[in-house]
Amino acid sequence: MSDFVTRHGLWSETQEAQARDVIARIDAGEWDVVRFSWADQHGVLRGKTLVGDAARSALRRGVNLTTTLLAKDTSHRSVFPVFATGGGFPVPGLQGGADFIIVADPGTLRTLPWAPRTAWLQCDAYMKDGQPCPFDTRRILRRAVAELGAQQLEFVAGLEVEFHAFRLDEAAMQLADSGQPGTPPNVSLLTHGHQYLTELRYDSVDALMELLRRELLALGLPLQSLEIEFGPSQFELVFGPTAGLAPADTMVLLRSAIKQICRRHGYHATFMCRPRIPNVMSSGWHLHQSLRHGESGANAFMPSADAATPLSPLGMQYLAGLQVHGCGSAALASPTLNGYRRYRPLSLAPDRAIWAEDNRGAMLRVLGAPGDSASRIENRIGEPTANPYLYLASQLFAGMHGMAERMDPGPSADAPYETPAPRLPRTLEQALAALRADAWLCDKLGQGFVDYYCRIKEAEIARFNMEVSEWEQREYFDMF
Repeated sequence: MSDFVTRHGLWSETQEAQARDVIARIDAGEWDVVRFSWADQHGVLRGKTLVGDAARSALRRGVNLTTTLLAKDTSHRSVFPVFATGGGFPVPGLQGGADFIIVADPGTLRTLPWAPRTAWLQCDAYMKDGQPCPFDTRRILRRAVAELGAQQLEFVAGLEVEFHAFRLDEAAMQLADSGQPGTPPNVSLLTHGHQYLTELRYDSVDALMELLRRELLALGLPLQSLEIEFGPSQFELVFGPTAGLAPADTMVLLRSAIKQICRRHGYHATFMCRPRIPNVMSSGWHLHQSLRHGESGANAFMPSADAATPLSPLGMQYLAGLQVHGCGSAALASPTLNGYRRYRPLSLAPDRAIWAEDNRGAMLRVLGAPGDSASRIENRIGEPTANPYLYLASQLFAGMHGMAERMDPGPSADAPYETPAPRLPRTLEQALAALRADAWLCDKLGQGFVDYYCRIKEAEIARFNMEVSEWEQREYFDMF
């Protein structure tokens, strides 16, 4: 009987050739183990590590994972009653803790520089009958990229990613520290913060910056700069533009890599938007995006010499789509309860769906000029925990709507915190409601997927609302 990949025709000719190269390197003994990784609904990597011959055969056979992984919220609790008869998942074939299959994309092969003799492959998810898993978020972005490609255009994105890194003082591994979730580690600062981009602060953390620079470049990621951000122990990495799925693949691998590298060297890295530390500054994920013509490779957003707008007509239409769907896409760009702590007045985080020319207070910061091949849109709504496939897919679907309807984004908002415009959601609950109300995004993402995604996030909100917070204790315990 033929293997799973052959039976269902899952690879292109290019992928077949890439797979032969992977097998040859396994046979030559280049690695001891291969990690087969799949990005779940939260954009968190899960999978299995296989040795030798097992990895070789799994390349074409696939790797079985339990469908309960698809039911998990961020605490790893199962949101759906997966063992219920006639209930549970909204898609047949996922109940009862059955298997689904992840199949490696051989073009994603990496050797992990921090893990001795270890290879890494990113996978796509399939049902046992070879049909794509309906909750595989990488496939949603692939579908958006293909829809754009049918118009002879390619999606290009560059990443600005903020995060915090601390000295790991205690890992909190006593018996009582386990749980769902467990006790977070005890940490201390690497910098006091509030000396934005100062060389003195950078030099004081040069050991960490050099460690990240060396390992991320060895991993093949398009790193351009390492920067001191404004808050205590806060940093920013900037990555050059890549096309198609590559920006999202980069973000998924980047987050996992930084956390692994830091942990191995006595640091704790977190992409949580606003950690609960004194004098904290929120972390954002600023997504720079443009389109290019498939044949010429020219920037489709670059305006003509006599243009009255900072982007081409196509770019302005795409911009309008992002603006119209700003509220609907918020739950995908900022998918955690904590992410909405970031939206504060005059905070360099947006509070309404508006665009402006080179203004960091706007949701959509436009950077374009005649002759500027880097003409682009910077969306500042995202937090660094976002599932990259969903965030980028929402941008593409929104932008293509603007193009299809030839939408007009209106004038630049020179005072973005004062300009009348739809207010962005201020809570995750509001964001989910806006997503459900956005008929275009529901149709493009798939109504079944939107219902599934919202149910998982609503379970997180319900758990949050059941907890007694420190604020409540401080506010009421003595007063009443």
